[in-house]
Amino acid sequence: MTNSILKINNLKVFPNINSRLKLVKNISLRLKKGKTTCIVGESGSGKSLTALSVMRLLSSQLSMSGSIVFEGIDLLNLSKEEIRKKRGKDIAMIFQEPMTSLNPVLTIGYQIQEAISVHESPNKVELNSRVSKLLKTVGIPVDRMNSYPDELSGGQRQRVMIAMAISCSPKLLIADEPTTALDVTVQAQILNLLDDLKLKFEMTMLFITHDFGVVEDIADDVAVMFQGEIVEQGSVAKVLKNPKHPYTRALLDCVPDAYGKKDLKPIDYIALKELMGKKNANFIRS
Repeated sequence: MTNSILKINNLKVFPNINSRLKLVKNISLRLKKGKTTCIVGESGSGKSLTALSVMRLLSSQLSMSGSIVFEGIDLLNLSKEEIRKKRGKDIAMIFQEPMTSLNPVLTIGYQIQEAISVHESPNKVELNSRVSKLLKTVGIPVDRMNSYPDELSGGQRQRVMIAMAISCSPKLLIADEPTTALDVTVQAQILNLLDDLKLKFEMTMLFITHDFGVVEDIADDVAVMFQGEIVEQGSVAKVLKNPKHPYTRALLDCVPDAYGKKDLKPIDYIALKELMGKKNANFIRS
């Protein structure tokens, strides 16, 4: 696929002490330039591990094999210094919980400045000007530049994380469940902001979520993960309208409708595994 900015091929993640135990199993995924791809699945399915693998931020107790090719360069072959130059500049990530990512003893203005200074060398006036513009872009008043993270609301802290992530105009933005801890109103605001920023900065986005409502709202393509594997992927319209894999159908059966008329069905994992075994459904591309 010529317009793919990121190509993940046969990615495996496993503990150093037991290479036979695969936490992520033969993941293959293509991200189209300028599009949003969602990875959806339950907790523990391997979504965040896949995202952290792209950033090369896995624990030292884990290893990877396969390839992660970004603009023709296999990120797994880069040295630590080379990947640091990519990370934050060409590929940036919004982490799941801002309070575990932001430094509580540094102002948000300083932390955004630091994100820029790692990759560029603007003077102090330029740096302050860029931070002010970034805060305006994400909807935070400039006079909050000297505020500390604990002085901001959850939605504002997430906006600070977004400002840091886009500070160097990355080509690929990874968002790891950035709205999980937010109420539905703030969640909608953050999703709209990310969608607007993607268009403004011409970014490609990899979005991780549990929520099929979010998938339908912002994604062009979707990959469904189950127990470390991608079991189905394709365009959002095709996967949601005509899911082929039994796990995808089981997940969609858990989603309530707007009118409360739908009977919700919990996932029967024993029956699901039996059905998957009979159909030998290991990977489906829509």
